Amino acid sequence: MSQVLGGVSLASGVAVGALLAEQVSGSPTYAGLGSTFQVLGSALIAIPMARLSAARGRRPGLALGYVLSFVGALGLIASGIVGSFALLLVASLLFGGSTASNNQARYAAADLANPAHRGRDLSLVVWATTIGSVLGPNLVGPSEPVSRLLGIPRLTGPFVFSLVGLTLAVLVLFVRLRPDPLVEARRRAADLDPHAVGPTHGSIGRGLRVIAARPQALLGVITLALGHVTMVSVMVMTPLHMRHGHADLTIIGFVISMHILGMFAFSPLTGMAVDRLGGRTVAMVGSGILVVATLLASTAPMGHSNRLLAGLFLLGLGWSCTLVSGSTLLTSAVPTTERPGAQGASDLVMGLAAGIGGALAGVVVDRASFHALALGALVVAVAIGVAALVLRDREPVSVR
Repeated sequence: MSQVLGGVSLASGVAVGALLAEQVSGSPTYAGLGSTFQVLGSALIAIPMARLSAARGRRPGLALGYVLSFVGALGLIASGIVGSFALLLVASLLFGGSTASNNQARYAAADLANPAHRGRDLSLVVWATTIGSVLGPNLVGPSEPVSRLLGIPRLTGPFVFSLVGLTLAVLVLFVRLRPDPLVEARRRAADLDPHAVGPTHGSIGRGLRVIAARPQALLGVITLALGHVTMVSVMVMTPLHMRHGHADLTIIGFVISMHILGMFAFSPLTGMAVDRLGGRTVAMVGSGILVVATLLASTAPMGHSNRLLAGLFLLGLGWSCTLVSGSTLLTSAVPTTERPGAQGASDLVMGLAAGIGGALAGVVVDRASFHALALGALVVAVAIGVAALVLRDREPVSVR
């Protein structure tokens, strides 16, 4: 339920984020910065979330992200009212908390999972985001009368729905997420072998060392980061590419909805494929799908086209393959006590990489074209497949 509500909150603003940034800043060059700061926010907020989860469990960690996102949504509405681009960037940074919580929730599913079904269980939580994430962009149209009623700019209307969804997500976590999955996983591990379980670590620095010592975990992080860069860089500039071709907001919302459908709706199948075929194989499949997606996007004209719709759907599907396979590879390779730090480090790297990609996306589109951006993303997608071929397991190095 928290994933559904968090998905509504996040996706309501995704479809208009670039448009609001362009309107407030007055330049298409800065249109991608709002989404970029949101991605950076999700990365930075992963740091305190990892520490809080290690100390207190998943429940307070996930709630922290949603609370910060609530503050960010208020700030985004205010930025549209007063026309402050600086406020928009700060608010976007905080709004990334919703992404951080949605990302960490998939690991909550893996805390108590049977290793043979870890990919499936993790992917079911990812799948739950589908309902909210597909519904969110389609609230762009209905948000217009809401914005008129409240007397706020039209492009800030979707963030009103975000406020409602975030409030409900926090309530659901505190009332229903019991027992806390990470705390319970620690308890069960201690019952099996009290001497093998040490303190739980939430340090990002230690998490990075743990990842670097394990090729399977490193492949997982590379798959997550590069898959996220490919998806974010193309996705954040798609509304602008369509708007410049005179597509209306309803059509833009529909295309983003189909993209998000590809991201989440088929994740249970992806999870079962990971359990059966292995994370490495599914990562390579995801790489191939992303190559096709970016190739289609690179040849799509401005405005609305079936080619762009297909490309954005496949962009989401390829991202789903990299997210589920990368997350499972990482979680399987890391001991329970090291997971909060390693998973937080993974989301930090993933967010920072995508943040840089999103920032460059606006510049590339402004100086070159959307087509050049998509071709650049294609190169990144190919790198995922190369990493899956090169990185092979060896005995992990002890981390202190």
